This record gives sequence, C-alpha cells and structure tokens, in this order.
Amino acid sequence: MRSLPYVTVAAAAVVLLAAGPVAADDSGFTIQDPRITESSGLAASRVHPGIYWTHNDQDEPRVFAVDSKTGETVATITLSGVGKPRDMEAISVGTDGNVYVGDIGDNLNGGWDHVWIYRFAEPKALKDMTVPATQYTVRYADGARNAEAMMVHPKTGRVYIASKNEEGGGLYEGPATLSPTRTNVFRRMGEVPWVTDGAFSPDGKELVLRSYFSARGYEWKNGRLGADHGVSAPIQGQAESVTYTADGTALMFGTEGEQSEVKRVPLGKESVSDGGSRTPSQGGSSAAEDSGETSSFMYGLIVLVGAGALVLGVKRLLRRG
Repeated sequence: MRSLPYVTVAAAAVVLLAAGPVAADDSGFTIQDPRITESSGLAASRVHPGIYWTHNDQDEPRVFAVDSKTGETVATITLSGVGKPRDMEAISVGTDGNVYVGDIGDNLNGGWDHVWIYRFAEPKALKDMTVPATQYTVRYADGARNAEAMMVHPKTGRVYIASKNEEGGGLYEGPATLSPTRTNVFRRMGEVPWVTDGAFSPDGKELVLRSYFSARGYEWKNGRLGADHGVSAPIQGQAESVTYTADGTALMFGTEGEQSEVKRVPLGKESVSDGGSRTPSQGGSSAAEDSGETSSFMYGLIVLVGAGALVLGVKRLLRRG
C-alpha cells in the first residue's frame, strides 16, 4: 500500500522514542535486498526451513525468498502466465505445496470490480527462476472493496480475505476450490477489525490478524471464527505483514521500507500451535491481554501525536528562517 503521511512520520518517531514500551522480543532479521522496499506480505516456507517469502506491493509479478539468518535474498521467483499486478498485498503457503499471492489491494477503495490471486508451486531448489503461475479472478458478493490480508487455511486449503475499506473490516470466504476459468465469488462470513495482514497457525486452529498498532488472535473451529484474544505485536513504522514460524512457536511481524525489519514474537506455551490453542474465558480476551493491546495502541497514538508536533515545529522554524 502507499504510505499514509502520519504513518510515514511515525516511522521516524519510533526511532526517536525507542526507549518506550514495545511488546515484542527484539529478534528476527532485517531484509537486505535493496529491491525490496515495500514488503507487504510474509509467509514461512514449508519446503525450506528458515526461508520467508515476501514481495513488494507495486512491482513485477515476482516474489523473493529471504533467509531469516542473514536477511539476504536467496532466490527471486518471477511468475509467468499472469498479467501486470496492480497492488500485491499478501502471500500465503497452501496445503497443496503452492504459494498464493494476493493482488488484492485497491488504493481506489473499491474502484476495481475484481482483484486477482496468483498461485505457483513452491520450488524445491532455491535459485532465480521463472515459474508458471495460475491466475484467479476474485469478486466480492457485496461489492468491490480494498483488502490487504489473504490467508490460506493449512488444512482445508480454503482461501480467506480480510477487507479494510470500512470502519470495521469483513472476513470473506472463497469457494472450496478456486477456479482459473470463472470468477471466484468471496462471501462475507464475519466481522473483524481493520487489518493489514493475517495468518493461520500451522495446525489451522487459530487465525491472527494485525493492524498498525495491535494484533488479535481468533480461535478457528469448523471454518468459523471463535473466541478472540490480544496478541503481543511490535510497534513498527508501517506495520504490513504477519506470519507464523513454520513450527508455530512464534509470530513474525514485518514492515515496509528499505532494509525493513521483521520482528519475532515468541508465543506462550498455551498459544503454541501444537493442538493447545488458547481459549479466553467467556469468549473474549482477558484483562491482561486487553491491557497489553491497549498499551501498544496508546503508545502508537502517542508516537503519531508526538511526530505530528515535531513536524509542525520544524515547519514553523523554517518559516521564521
């Protein structure tokens, strides 16, 4: 997506206010490839341990395999058989050994009556190559909308999209099997917050959705949203992506920009994707979880307000000069 002015300013403010509370483990990696300036999606490889797939939002039809140990790109995969992407915002690895790329962004907020999903086989060898890809046309049953989050369920292979062009976003469910020859209609199945990305846990029992200043987890039962709870998320300049590690023990949070950071946030024992998915009491989040999410959100607001005041002060000094 294109940077919002206040969010761009917040990136600088985060550096100035680095001493503030950030609910995240300060580990992960930094993307080194100068070609990757708008990392909008993130997905852990199922074939290559320690490798994460990412992509720019405005780019050629290509994705990058990044080594989490070094942050270096180890393979650039160019997709053939698809059109010119408009706004690639999400990436996910499916049950069928394929990688799905969501060309689902719409900077016109519903100006396009359809979007696309691309699918290609995850290569067994990591090297620069061009691979054949399948293109799927997607429409929403209740009209065009903007979206940045696309998730493939790791057990059923069903594709879901979370929209973001309304006060509260919607979660949309695709057909049981996507068709490359006809339009795939996604139908609204639930209400979720305005989000920039999402990911299913490797066991398929939990869905995590992130926004600029917070993240929430949802139990996933029989193809439906269940109880929700707060998830620790780092404050980042432009919070764009999230994925589980391949073993389900941590979440990886990414952001846009040159040499953007991907932060690793370990999950508690009750949240590890081993069949013991967390269940908040009475179908909601605990006070402690809500407190953590609220503090992250309030910190983000403080960052924005402080950054805005800083910019105004600089402008006034320039005018006086």
